[in-house]
Amino acid sequence: MSLEPEPVELDVSSEGIAVLTLNRPAKRNAFDELMIENLSEHFATLKGADHVRAVFIRGAGETFCAGADIDWMKRGGERTEADNEADALALAHMLKHLHDLPQLTVALVHGAAMGGGAGLVAACDVAVAVKDAKFSFSEVRLGLTPATISPYVVEAIGARMARALFATAESFDGAYAEKIGLVQYTVEDEAGLTPLMEYLSDLAMGAAPGAVADSKALVRFLVDDATRPRTLVPQSVVPHHVIDEHVMKETARRIAKRRASSEGREGLKAFLEKRKPEWNS
Repeated sequence: MSLEPEPVELDVSSEGIAVLTLNRPAKRNAFDELMIENLSEHFATLKGADHVRAVFIRGAGETFCAGADIDWMKRGGERTEADNEADALALAHMLKHLHDLPQLTVALVHGAAMGGGAGLVAACDVAVAVKDAKFSFSEVRLGLTPATISPYVVEAIGARMARALFATAESFDGAYAEKIGLVQYTVEDEAGLTPLMEYLSDLAMGAAPGAVADSKALVRFLVDDATRPRTLVPQSVVPHHVIDEHVMKETARRIAKRRASSEGREGLKAFLEKRKPEWNS
């Protein structure tokens, strides 16, 4: 039996708050094959955990996540292109598993979030960062590109800002990350992350879990729909959201399903009776 600690630790409270801790502090919580596999396994577990209401991701030690592990990158340089593609696909699948979790997902960032670490932040629903935390998409300095993390970063900060930060590898702090939408909240120091975690946990507990999952799916539908070919939209136009009959019917269908659901009925009943709904009792 290996005496090495697990690269990712999962703790779930009795209330249903899950905390995933990146646990390679000596390596600044950098990604390698084992950490990526471990994260994917935990995300698969959490996806089916109906009692879990929020998932927080944080880093042990002085840094949230330094990106790719140096030794992992060295091994990549000695492998074939096919082997490297398999490695990259494992990272891509891990990020997609995180992005698609039905619960509220939150990154708690201190120290630094570099490269893939910043991609992990972008794949979460919410991010909180210490104001002086360091961020960078530094891949071009190594002759690489931030390919697997790019869908989540572009979704978080927009195409033009992503293009600028990808092409320059410019470093920026938590305050700037908040300005561009990579994070939603900043705090003065690492100790300040705890009150925000408690605040967001309270918000998660006050929301109907099925409605949270459906709300996240609604946004994915709208983002995906923006790239759906339309005969009246020139293909040369940058994809943007078109509010047409298809979108109106689909959004109407979704809210009607929610209104008729047990959560929808309980939420309205609790509001009228001036009490907490059953998921927040």
